[in-house]
Amino acid sequence: MTIDLSKKLYRRPDEGMIRGVCAGIAHYFDVPTRLVRVIVVLSMIFGLFMLTLLAYGILAFWLEPAPPSAYEEHEGLAPGQRLDRADALLADSERQLRRVERYVTSPAFNLRNRFRQL
Repeated sequence: MTIDLSKKLYRRPDEGMIRGVCAGIAHYFDVPTRLVRVIVVLSMIFGLFMLTLLAYGILAFWLEPAPPSAYEEHEGLAPGQRLDRADALLADSERQLRRVERYVTSPAFNLRNRFRQL
């Protein structure tokens, strides 16, 4: 396992629920944000309430918010372009779903299904 020294820990307030600390930690370690939130809540429940609250508070004020350049996957795209990309993705998904639905409701599918049952 190699350590990437160029990677920096930031808060991600736009992805976070309170100050974006859990989202920043999740992005830094490349794990789902929900997992980090569950770990934080479980540590608070199982006896580390004050320590977790203190660490979260310190990180909330010590970490800088993520600069726009930290969002590599959407770098350089205007909001309109992002919406166009999402719209195209949804349209493509809908076409695929309709194609699958047409096949499943076709007589050929019923015939093949009956042959498999024999």
